[in-house]
Amino acid sequence: MYIRLLLIIVIAFAAGSLAAIFLRPGGSPIVQTGKAAIGGAFTLTNQDGQRVTEQDYRGKHMLVVFGYTTCPDVCPAELQSMANAMDALGAKAEKVTPIFITIDPERDTVEKVAGYVKNFHARFVGLTGTPEEIKQAARAYRVYYAKAEAKDSAAGYLMDHSAFIYLMNPQGEYVTHFTYGTAPEKIAAGVEKALSQSEAGS
Repeated sequence: MYIRLLLIIVIAFAAGSLAAIFLRPGGSPIVQTGKAAIGGAFTLTNQDGQRVTEQDYRGKHMLVVFGYTTCPDVCPAELQSMANAMDALGAKAEKVTPIFITIDPERDTVEKVAGYVKNFHARFVGLTGTPEEIKQAARAYRVYYAKAEAKDSAAGYLMDHSAFIYLMNPQGEYVTHFTYGTAPEKIAAGVEKALSQSEAGS
């Protein structure tokens, strides 16, 4: 599992402009230098059936994660970590929008995404779309995903995908990201630091 996840991480960031990538067993944030080409335009549908673009989330920091609702382990763990981090932020959580974007649009309908995200946190936004729209969003965030055969799975197939939580600033620009397994308190600390820097620069 760890080796497979490491391979996905390497593939996902091969096209980016990160100068250095470190994956630590403890799941601490990846250190990066230079400006990462992560984030950009997308048009998707939220859990309320409304069409949205990246512009709808300007003005607040975003925690963005890609996954799918039938993911057996990684996705639920990441969303729970995000939810716990939001709780740890207290009142500061109002300045952050946590976003889940599916990479399995064939199965993840608006209704399915809506039911999924509400299990984690009231502030979660769930996004789906057509396969082409999802591809565009994933490309913007340098996210790797692909179908994987799962003969023993009732779902018929699983999805291989990169497992990062991206922190974006109010202008939609990349700030940092957290690897799978990063503790919620470390995510909260990273968000608090970004909020402080944003306030100091405004």
